[in-house]
Amino acid sequence: MAASAVAVTSSVLSTADAATAARPMVKKSLMWGMVKEELSVMDKFKLLKDLGYDGVELDSPDKLDMKEVLAARDKTGLLIPGTVNSMHWKLPLSDPDPKKREECVKSIEKALWDTKEYGGSTVLVVPGVVNATVTYGEAYERSQAEIRKLLPIAEKTGVKIAIENVWNQFLLSPLEAAKFVDDFKHPMVGWYMDIGNVLRYSWPVSWIEALNKRILKLHLKEYSLKKQNDLGLWKGFDVELMEGDCNWAEVNKALQKVGYSGWASAEVAGGDRKRLLTIREKMDLVFNA
Repeated sequence: MAASAVAVTSSVLSTADAATAARPMVKKSLMWGMVKEELSVMDKFKLLKDLGYDGVELDSPDKLDMKEVLAARDKTGLLIPGTVNSMHWKLPLSDPDPKKREECVKSIEKALWDTKEYGGSTVLVVPGVVNATVTYGEAYERSQAEIRKLLPIAEKTGVKIAIENVWNQFLLSPLEAAKFVDDFKHPMVGWYMDIGNVLRYSWPVSWIEALNKRILKLHLKEYSLKKQNDLGLWKGFDVELMEGDCNWAEVNKALQKVGYSGWASAEVAGGDRKRLLTIREKMDLVFNA
């Protein structure tokens, strides 16, 4: 090949690489429970890979066979970017009962080790729940204390604890969320940013700007303020990606501004392969908004 042709090809490739790098969302994932077809673990992995996904997030602890999962991962090339702790709602880290908090800590510890085996980098954790029997201050103090117990395990596994913003009546402000992470003064704690969850009381861009480099991964879901107002809070989620009020173009700009580049996982109503393909296609629109 002539030198000029090589130079042109190199220029085209570098331009393409730069365009890819500039996009904040670069890898598509979804939640394991969204796959509703009755298939083996291997065939579910094959299905998701064929549909154009890069990865899938699992729950932990769970009932899946580790060897079976690892074989499916290695055979298909579908990655496991992280896990979601499966006990943090049933046994919150803010619970008044120390034994329940201890059980949740043990479950997160197992999730950290499982995630290391899977080759993932984060365990999603809901830090606590504020309710009639747990005050805001109690939730803050207890969850901080319990998560600190897990920091040595996070160090050993190399897997980060990713706090998610959810409807738990806790950490309702992005500035407070940033402080919650910073209070640990530890590099193994960060944030799992759920874009759709904040629309109930805030705007995604505000959270992204405040959390900045603390953001480790993203959950994608949509939310409609009109449906919320007309039909009720939870009905706000009953809308497809790109058809609500998340303003994905502004979300991408904000993510780009803080230097985020990585995984985005859909967390929406799943279904069969046709539905999962639709979700992946909607994710393409979000990624390129």
